[in-house]
Amino acid sequence: MKKRELLKLGFPYGPVLKEALHACGEAANAGVKKTTLRQTMKELAREPDRFVDDPIFGPVAAQLVTREPARENYKLRDDLDYPFWGEDIDPDAHRQMRNACRLPISVAGALMPDAHVGYGLPIGGVLATDNAVIPYAVGVDIACRVKMTVFDLPPKRLEDEHDRFKNILNRETLFGIGVKWHKPPTHPVMDEDWNFSPIIKQVKDVAWKQLGTSGSGNHFVEFGEVEFGPNNVGVEPGSYLAVVSHSGSRGAGNRVAGYYSKLARDLRRNLPKELHHLAWLSLDAEGAEYWAAMELMGRYAHAGHEIIHAKIVRAVGQRVVYQIENHHNFAWKETHAGRDVIVHRKGATPAGKGVLGYIPGSMTAPGYLVEGLGDPRSLNSASHGAGRRMSRRAAREMTTWSDLRAYLREKGVTLLAAGLDETPHAYKDIEQVMDAQAELVRRVARFTPRMVRMAPEGEKPED
Repeated sequence: MKKRELLKLGFPYGPVLKEALHACGEAANAGVKKTTLRQTMKELAREPDRFVDDPIFGPVAAQLVTREPARENYKLRDDLDYPFWGEDIDPDAHRQMRNACRLPISVAGALMPDAHVGYGLPIGGVLATDNAVIPYAVGVDIACRVKMTVFDLPPKRLEDEHDRFKNILNRETLFGIGVKWHKPPTHPVMDEDWNFSPIIKQVKDVAWKQLGTSGSGNHFVEFGEVEFGPNNVGVEPGSYLAVVSHSGSRGAGNRVAGYYSKLARDLRRNLPKELHHLAWLSLDAEGAEYWAAMELMGRYAHAGHEIIHAKIVRAVGQRVVYQIENHHNFAWKETHAGRDVIVHRKGATPAGKGVLGYIPGSMTAPGYLVEGLGDPRSLNSASHGAGRRMSRRAAREMTTWSDLRAYLREKGVTLLAAGLDETPHAYKDIEQVMDAQAELVRRVARFTPRMVRMAPEGEKPED
């Protein structure tokens, strides 16, 4: 039997899987038929106690039996609280954060002012754990990130050459689930090892085809004007034309997240139902492989933004004076309060002291280049945007295209494509969000969107 078949039957990564593969080889050499072997392995995964004394399958059964305590009832925490910033937060996001703090592996938590409901950990949730990683606390769009490129151009050029910049966005960007370039770009990330796990090997072709494209939901590429005041980032005060992108690891990252989340749930079967999507992987076992996959997806997402911005820079044909990139939907190995922990930032921006990042608003609301203040209560984190204040369904029900177009004209924004569920009214007030986290970040520059492209209407969100 192949590794993929054994994984589907529930055999976990690591020594158990290696032993199971060896046992299958021994059984085949002993003349056991494939159909019999498959049924035996299915029963072995389900009831390992029955096979402890079997001469071929006993070593596998012994390892599975020793793993069983990990599936016993867990002693959940009731003593861990978390700080939060902002008042306009869905009660269900607080409920999810409280649930995350109950995990026996949880060490500290924090909730950002853009927080809203997600899978497992809320979006805007920050969670520190002890030697464990939670796939759904990283998120389904692994390493989603933003990048800004600032040109040595006055923003008025966007108005004077409106059609030219519109054509650049339409020609150099591609949006939507499953979209791909006819001639995929090249990047060194595709020359890395994509064979260290079955799922990584499976998604390589998809990843290559989607390299340099953007997803659906709240992913975007937009031109606008950025205003720098006196600062210490090396840009002269003034207004500049800039481009900002927001997207992640596309279909590859989504499939990786689903694969390892299922593995975590299979290993933590006795978690209470409300903690189902908070199942974790130990970094001493299966979590090590997930960590490698997550980091590869991070480099892949970075490569996508690098390609997008390189193409736009070539098309604009002007000197770049500044670039900034940062990601969310990721986990980091950090030290807090003298303790080594794994910090999950699901829809949260790293904001250590002096760390620069970009926090977008909406298609009409400004975004901010910020400098982290390193507040230990937030685990050195800040919001990753304005945050949704209503569901996609609610946004569609309360908005019409005619109303949205009128609002865009009022704000001076050209929208090339988007879904109605991305209406600016679906988002919180970015100024209130920024005010709520004044202890966490300092505003360095203000970006105002003027020309926006997102996935077209009808695309299923993947954010």
